[in-house]
Amino acid sequence: MSRVLIVGSGLTGSICACLLHRQLFNKVKISVWDKASGAGGRMSTSQSPSNRSCTVDLGAQYITATPYYAKVHKSFYDELLLCGILKPLEATIEGMLSNAKGSINYVTPSGVSSIVKHYLNESGAEVLFGCRVTHVRLKGPGWEVCRQGASPEEFDVVVLTMPIPQILQLQGDVRSMMSEAERQMLEDVSYSSRFALGLFYKAGVRITIPWAAKYVSDNPRIRYIAIDDKKRNLVSEECGPSVVVHTTVSFGMEHMEDTAEEVQPIILRELHNMMPGLPEPESTKCQKWKHSQVTGPVPDRPGHMTLSSEPLLVCGGDGFTRSDFDGCVESALKIFEVLKTSL
Repeated sequence: MSRVLIVGSGLTGSICACLLHRQLFNKVKISVWDKASGAGGRMSTSQSPSNRSCTVDLGAQYITATPYYAKVHKSFYDELLLCGILKPLEATIEGMLSNAKGSINYVTPSGVSSIVKHYLNESGAEVLFGCRVTHVRLKGPGWEVCRQGASPEEFDVVVLTMPIPQILQLQGDVRSMMSEAERQMLEDVSYSSRFALGLFYKAGVRITIPWAAKYVSDNPRIRYIAIDDKKRNLVSEECGPSVVVHTTVSFGMEHMEDTAEEVQPIILRELHNMMPGLPEPESTKCQKWKHSQVTGPVPDRPGHMTLSSEPLLVCGGDGFTRSDFDGCVESALKIFEVLKTSL
């Protein structure tokens, strides 16, 4: 059996692992490594430190299915709806830009990371968190992959799905596999940056706001606020509400060299100026998204880039498409076709 390593447990990596298992289960042994402590990537759902049933989405907030992708990716939407992972968005979101006619917005009752966890559970993969990959080297007919604090391991196929700047930082033979033109294309990829702040409240606290989420157009620091349990249409007596705040891209760029701990008081002050009646939270979580959304993807390489055919080394993710659900599905399908042909 071929040993396949997927680096990155975001949406692209998890769907790719699931497709491999479902169609090539007797030919591959799949491993998924991620430097984070849990699955999701930028589809991240965080838990309250004091009450694990109280959660907040710090990354993606909802999924928009256009008529085109609802048809092209119908099997993915149908599966997630059948499993109850996706449900139509029913709550009011103020200031939302108009979607294409016939589009449907979906939310995730168990948090947006539940999508990624579903595909990882279906993949049968060995999933390891806290694995920061440092080197990818050619060794014999395959690859030797090094991670911090552990012995190197060997794989027949490596798939890199993390943000492109992190791919370019890898030591070993990855960069030498690129042509000068390919290296330049990867270096030219651009991302927006922002911070996200989650607020968790005790059971019994009420936040009386007429909307579930709101896009803010007239504030230099805050772009989006959501009463997250209300957005997901949750009713729970076990925990209180949760709130998420996304900063503007300009604020994120201005403070990107600062730590999340340094930025959190600034966001909180701005939030209380905007919503002076907001109760004090029981706990908070601030997340820095250095690579939030792709603003300039790799051109002319839709979905993936094959750096080596023998042994196989493939890059993918939203840096090759766009930062939404269908962009990640598109990339996973392209990567899978390359792997399927090779294996």
